[in-house]
Amino acid sequence: MKLLYPLPIKNDFVFTSTSRDFIVEEIPLYPFSGKGEHLVLKVRKKELTTWDMIAIIAKYLGINRQDIGYAGLKDKHAMTLQYISIPAKFESQINNFLHDSIKILEISKHANKIKIGHLKGNRFEMRLKKVLGVQKEKLDSGLNWIEKNGLPNYFGVQRFGTEGNNWEDGKKIIAKKLKIGDKKLREFLVGSYQSYLFNQWLSKRIEISLLLSQYTQQECEAIMQLPFDTLKGTKKQSQFFKILHGDVMMHYPHGRLFEAEDILQESQRFNARDISPTGLLAGIKTTYANSGARVIEEEFKENIPLQGSRRYGWIWATDITKKYIPEKAHYELGFVLPKGCYATNVLDLLRGGRQN
Repeated sequence: MKLLYPLPIKNDFVFTSTSRDFIVEEIPLYPFSGKGEHLVLKVRKKELTTWDMIAIIAKYLGINRQDIGYAGLKDKHAMTLQYISIPAKFESQINNFLHDSIKILEISKHANKIKIGHLKGNRFEMRLKKVLGVQKEKLDSGLNWIEKNGLPNYFGVQRFGTEGNNWEDGKKIIAKKLKIGDKKLREFLVGSYQSYLFNQWLSKRIEISLLLSQYTQQECEAIMQLPFDTLKGTKKQSQFFKILHGDVMMHYPHGRLFEAEDILQESQRFNARDISPTGLLAGIKTTYANSGARVIEEEFKENIPLQGSRRYGWIWATDITKKYIPEKAHYELGFVLPKGCYATNVLDLLRGGRQN
């Protein structure tokens, strides 16, 4: 599953996803009120999935896992800090909770149970190793580009399994060439194919943007075998990732969908990080692109028996920090991404491609 990236650099460094070298901290969607029927716990865990951690706490309290609220699933092979909620009546019991891989850092109260998606984003801290002088300069240059231009919002390798081919089984299920009795597994595999199609769409759009930096609109249309004027107005845009007529845009980092009509005006808002183009998550009841954008999108439409949606094609990393430790050849990197975005995208862009 080869994907294109904006930077032509090739950079070798080592990143190991462990609790020593990878820290993820959840950023809540809103401040907690300090009163209410739910306890909000800020929990630090390591070498456990979110579901593992919830199961351990639920067993300790003698409640169902469904009674515990959480905003998102966090990596197993990392030190992660996230917020969960439990009924307030368990306050005295949770104060005595002890576990080798779980530590409760803070306790507050709130009126509502935490629900999926109730977070702004995540702060990532990553330690890159075996970074020598030339590699350090490439990392600095790549991060400067990301800070200025943003990055593609690919689905991470976690969506595609150890071998990166879960999507193939999902495609077979849709074509009725494979039967899976387990509903959750079946939906996961079909969702993997849905994510694969999105990634392929995004890779093609990046290919178009790369070509437009070297060729005329007409030359690019000929190379990509696109109908005349599919790319009308793209060469006048200053940003790397080009908006097409009919793109489905969304206010950033969240908000309503609307169609791009005046793409030069929309490109200015895109540069200001007020809006971003979205890609199709093929499925039931979703919004489709029109005009030139639809020409590209048609290739990646499928009748997928899952809820369809739109996903940002382009995002921005904020609050970027970096520190180079030459005596250890370590490069310590930090940044914030919106919810649902993968930290590995930053590493893949800095490498010049995905390693899978």
